[in-house]
Amino acid sequence: MSELLRLSKRMSELGLCSRREADEWIARGWVRVDGQVVSELGSKVYPEQKVSVERQAAAEQSKRVTVLINKPMGYVSGQAEDGYTPAVALIKAENRWADDPSPEQFHPTQLRSLVPAGRLDIDSVGLLILTQDGRVAKTLIGEDTVIEKEYLVRVQYSKPGTLPEADLKKLCFGLWMDGKALLPAKVRWQNEDQLSFTLKEGKKRQIRRMCDMVGLKVLGLKRVRIGKVKLGDLPVGQWRYLRPEEQF
Repeated sequence: MSELLRLSKRMSELGLCSRREADEWIARGWVRVDGQVVSELGSKVYPEQKVSVERQAAAEQSKRVTVLINKPMGYVSGQAEDGYTPAVALIKAENRWADDPSPEQFHPTQLRSLVPAGRLDIDSVGLLILTQDGRVAKTLIGEDTVIEKEYLVRVQYSKPGTLPEADLKKLCFGLWMDGKALLPAKVRWQNEDQLSFTLKEGKKRQIRRMCDMVGLKVLGLKRVRIGKVKLGDLPVGQWRYLRPEEQF
């Protein structure tokens, strides 16, 4: 016998929406299970049952936007904290990249529920994704995500000589953090003082902590790619819309 699952969890698993969106749609009577409307929060279903959503839900979801911003230093990615400004404050008409090819028109309602899908430290710069779409958030920060994130990291070796090859290999695989082995990473030299890191996880201040473990001091950190989406020529402090054909 299959195990019962919360309907909101099942909808998220099916990629229909985020759990928060699911609860909203259930409450509005926009969700059907085996053809019957289910409007009670906390309802449970069997995995083999057919879950569908009304057209209103799909129409509302299609209006939700995702934006890319080239986050400057000194901005936090999430909520305002300790007097620092959140990156979402930069999402306004005058900061939109003049070369944004999207036909989407900016409207202040797009700021509602526009949240970061992943972190970027206050002293790091580069590509940050903000979205109203729960499906995008789940893709980028869901429990089982394996989306690659690429960073350019300017470093200084704190010991005599240069970083040994064995320590470069450790950065790729063999380091532990918070009691767990880190997933394999791709780390290679770009030039004599800059490394490229490609990770499939994002622990807090992970790259800085990894570098510290092998005697490297991070002087600058910039995220340049998330999945297949690149920062490209987007200027610092400006933003653009994610285009429909762009997939992470």
